[in-house]
Parts: sequence; structure tokens; C-alpha cells
Amino acid sequence: MPNSTLSSRTVLVTGATSGIGYETARQLAERGATVLLHGRTAEETRAAADRLIATAGVGARQPALYSADFAHLEEVETLARTVVAEHPHLDVLVNNAGVAAPERHTVTADGNEIAFQVNFLAHYLLTCLLEPALTNDPGGRVVNVSSSLHRTASIQWADPNRARRYSRLAAYAQSQLALTVFAADPRVTAVSVHPGACDTALLPLYAHEGLSPAEGAAHVVRLCDPAVEIVNGAYYDRAERVGPAPAATEERTVKRLTKLADLLVGRTA
Repeated sequence: MPNSTLSSRTVLVTGATSGIGYETARQLAERGATVLLHGRTAEETRAAADRLIATAGVGARQPALYSADFAHLEEVETLARTVVAEHPHLDVLVNNAGVAAPERHTVTADGNEIAFQVNFLAHYLLTCLLEPALTNDPGGRVVNVSSSLHRTASIQWADPNRARRYSRLAAYAQSQLALTVFAADPRVTAVSVHPGACDTALLPLYAHEGLSPAEGAAHVVRLCDPAVEIVNGAYYDRAERVGPAPAATEERTVKRLTKLADLLVGRTA
């Protein structure tokens, strides 16, 4: 039975072809939301949509499909333009797409360390470009799927690409800290959530065993619901609101990160 508070919502979920992103999209569709399904390739996105329609039940609407490889910022820009043109009223953006930093230091064609770009910079750029569509209506929001590992991180301001000293865990954690800091940006209403260590491709970074992706996704879906009131910059560990790492709420850090991100994605004031 569609949930009336979600049935009128339009929600874009990035990285929705597997894991927590797919389960988030499926649960939103089951509750009657209009889901915009994003995947890295058109083929992956179509396959996920077919699976979703087969399992989401009678009330689910056909999702709208979008593809963009976040390792290419030009594709993120094209994605944003298309979404704004086709859905000028967007209620929720779920910034979920993510990769584990590889063993070897890897730089994208845009010149950024790959985990920093895919997990943070691409979402930063997408959110900025979708700002005209993201509604100011009560309940309009951005939900950043972050990680408890952000607490172990520091942002290397002089070397965000970690060219001088690379560790995959430190690179991944830095990307999650940046995403968590970004939730406090005053331009949009946003929160971050650690959905728990779930049995997805990222599980080896956390533990040997994890929750099901559906259990993790439930915490993301809850924060998409306009009936759940949120405070800009809030951080949730699963269902519980807790304080994030101290750096995540510092106004100076938020401004510094905005300046760095604008530089790295090529945005000018």
C-alpha cells in the first residue's frame, strides 16, 4: 500500500543499480514515490529497473532511468541538465553512489582521486546543478549516504588527491567526511546517514558480516519521508541522530570545502 506522505514525492537516487541504492529505490517505489533511477551505464540502469518493477508490487510506478559515470564530471553535468528539464520539481536527492578506493592510487580524467570524485565531488556538482529543481516546499531535502568511517578521516587540503601519500582506507574515509561536511552547506536542506555496515561491495572496508542492503536502505528511505522532520547538517547513525565528527559542523570547514570543491569541479562563483 503506497505511503501517502511519499506517494506525491519525486526522488532521484544515485547509484541505484545495486546494494543500498537499489533497495532504497525499490522501497520508495513500493511506497508510491516517483523514482528517478541512476546507474553508471544505461544497461545497468535498465536491468535494475526491470528487477525493481518485477519485485516492487502493483502500486509502484515505472521509474525514470538516467545513466552517468561519476568518474566523468561532464556526464554528471549532462545528467543534471536532463533531470532539471524533465523534472523541474524534485523533492529529494539521495546521494548514494559510491566506490571503494582502489589499492593503487587512481586519478580520473578530470584529475581527481577517484574515490574523492565519485563519492563526493560528483555529488557536490550534481547537488549544485539540481538546486533550481530541488523544492523549497516543506520536506524537500538532500540525503547523503555517508559512513561512520568519516570519523577516522581528515581532509588533506593541500593534497586532496593524496598524490604524496596514498592509503585506500584514508582516501575512502576522506570522501565520506567531505560528503558529511557538505550536508551542512546552507544552500540546500540536507542530512547525512550511516546506514550501517551492510552486505554490499563496500563491506570489506567495515567488517566480515553486515546487515542486508534492505535493512540499511530503510534508514535512508525514512529520511526521504517529509513526515520526518530534519535539521540541516544533521547526521544519523542508522535511525539515531548523533553528532558527526566535529569538523563536519564547523562553518569554517564548510566554507573551505565549498571553495575546494568549486575549484576541483570547475565551478566559478
